Amino acid sequence: MTPDLTIVVPLYNEADGIAAFHERLCACAARVAASRGLRIEIVYVDDGSRDGTADIAAALPVAGIDLQTVALSRNYGKEAALAAGLDHARGDALLFMDGDGQHPPEMIETFVGLWRDEGHDVAYAVKADRADEPASRRLFVKLFYRLLNFGAATAIPEDAADFRLLSPRAAAALRRLPERNRFFKGLSSWIGFRQIAVPYRPKPRLYGSSSWSFLRLLGLSMEGLTSFSTAPLRLAALAGAALAGAAFVVGLWIVVEWLFWGIPLPGYPSLMVGVMVIGGMQLLVMGVLGEYVARVLSEIKGRPVYFVADHTLRHAQGPAPAAAEAAGVPSAGGPA
Repeated sequence: MTPDLTIVVPLYNEADGIAAFHERLCACAARVAASRGLRIEIVYVDDGSRDGTADIAAALPVAGIDLQTVALSRNYGKEAALAAGLDHARGDALLFMDGDGQHPPEMIETFVGLWRDEGHDVAYAVKADRADEPASRRLFVKLFYRLLNFGAATAIPEDAADFRLLSPRAAAALRRLPERNRFFKGLSSWIGFRQIAVPYRPKPRLYGSSSWSFLRLLGLSMEGLTSFSTAPLRLAALAGAALAGAAFVVGLWIVVEWLFWGIPLPGYPSLMVGVMVIGGMQLLVMGVLGEYVARVLSEIKGRPVYFVADHTLRHAQGPAPAAAEAAGVPSAGGPA
């Protein structure tokens, strides 16, 4: 029998903490399964870890819950790992959470209650505050969401995490979206249905350190912007219009000065400033267009989002691992 709920957990270099996290997750999932009468499975997606995370995850005890382990052929990024979990999930409803322990498994019961008792289709976790983060990072996040939601028909909630539950119809809608360059926070908001935010405070990491450097966050931000929003193009057009308007006003003022007061036309300095401003603006707009062209090229190529190096499926009754083909899941990810 297929599960009612699949918990998707992307992993990257979590060898030190995955065993403790798995024990805690299984305990919470078992309580929810018993109290709600649900069949639950866990899907671990190893995103090309270099510390043996995939081997440790494949050897984790089943603990009364169906367990899948999907090892990708290399590091494709978190969005690809989430897509792999979506493709391999057998459950009707989905729950996404990180495997570093900062997303508390105890909230699974809250999410399931909002889905089963109150009829919400998407329940997503939102950071209660960012008081413990540097001011520079808080400013960066605020600017990112302001830019992302600029002129957007569907606003993405600020400080929302990937930690979220999708009902069967919301999960089915997410599976129908064909694009390869995905931004799950944006897509799960875009599909609509009844959505609700759940405030939470991330737990401190007990093992290892975060792999999200500023440059990786910046890259993810650019990917999210170009995959989900046209705000950079609109801002570039507005900036170009403002610059053209300012240049027209300045040019008109120079002509008025020459005609009425005999002031000679500015020479080399003003010319060079104008050329540098206009040239810089052109390069900026070309760079923004280049990012979108790169996304279009990626979609046109149609390459799989990921490749699977190894996959096992172990049932709560019967410990024998099943091959990916026997489980009916693809070895290469992404729409055909």
